[in-house]
Amino acid sequence: MVKKIHIQGQGMTEYIIIVALIAVSAIGVYSFFGKTVRNQVAGLSAEVSGQSANGQIGQAQGAATAANGVANQDYNLGNYDQGANSASGGTGSGSGSSSGVD
Repeated sequence: MVKKIHIQGQGMTEYIIIVALIAVSAIGVYSFFGKTVRNQVAGLSAEVSGQSANGQIGQAQGAATAANGVANQDYNLGNYDQGANSASGGTGSGSGSSSGVD
C-alpha cells in the first residue's frame, strides 16, 4: 500500500511567486508606458466630462512615440539603467536621489 504524502503550503508558495512575477512585469511595463497611460486616462476623463481632450491625446501620442524610440534601441546590462531612465522621462544617475515622481 502506497501512502500519499500531502505537502501543505506548496500551492500557496507557487501562487505567491507567480503574483510577484506578474507584479514585477507590470512595474516594468508601467515604467516604459506610464506617461502614455496617464495621458490617455486624462483624455478619457476630459471627454467623459464633456471637455475637449485634444491636449491630453497629443501628449499621449508624444509619450508613446518617445517610448517607441527608447524601445527600439539596444540595451545591455551596462547601459540598461540609461534606457529605463530615458523611458521614464528622467535623466537619473541611478543614485536614487531623484526628487521628482514620474
